[in-house]
Amino acid sequence: MRIYSAVAAVCGVVALSALTVPAAHADEQFGDTDITGVVVNDGRPVVVGTGARTVTVEVTATDPTGLDRINATLYHGSYLTPDATVASTGACAATTDATTTCTLTFTLTPGTAPATDAQAGTWSVSAYAIAADGDAEFLDSAADFSVLRDSGVSVSAPKRVKWGRTVTVAGGVTNTGWATGASVPGAAGQSVELQFRPKGSSTFCTLKTVRTAADGTLSTGVRAYGDGYYRWSYAGSATTAAALSPGAFVDVVG
Repeated sequence: MRIYSAVAAVCGVVALSALTVPAAHADEQFGDTDITGVVVNDGRPVVVGTGARTVTVEVTATDPTGLDRINATLYHGSYLTPDATVASTGACAATTDATTTCTLTFTLTPGTAPATDAQAGTWSVSAYAIAADGDAEFLDSAADFSVLRDSGVSVSAPKRVKWGRTVTVAGGVTNTGWATGASVPGAAGQSVELQFRPKGSSTFCTLKTVRTAADGTLSTGVRAYGDGYYRWSYAGSATTAAALSPGAFVDVVG
């Protein structure tokens, strides 16, 4: 079995020498090479706006003889039939260390990969590590991570209102449209919190939760009993990033 594993892995090295991404296969492990961890963007969701976004992926692998090559690919959809893939800018060089963490760099470009807004959500990482003695491991889905559309929230309110009167706070949620490269209105029915910070305080408190209209806009009224700042807080969704609006100051007069 040891001879077969080494031969199979060496054949894999030859096949991979001219490729950035390994050919489609099921998870395979030859010998004692082991991929022990894959971390994308330090464990945080990847937020992509209208411009290219650079992302790092850390792949940790072990083999007593050292690692000859480590690489990975990002993809959306099924491993065998992805609708978007992103290759790294280059595999990590050989090392004699028995355990090493390889940091790979990827560039996500809206309109290309991700190509459309439908590709927001869960992405996966395929990874491989090839050891100095020819052992290797290939993982079709080594880790999952989130790729989110960037978001923004606007706010508007009257600069001055009489004490006890209703102050109308408006605004709207926008998300990045990857296909167009421009901001588009947020989806209807998204929950957004209206928050208030009294003048002289550093803490916002939530007054109420409002849902976005069909065009992504927001509007609600609250009684004004003191000077302070109003803002909208959008928690995001499975496909869109969280966002905070600036604070709009309202002067309450007697």
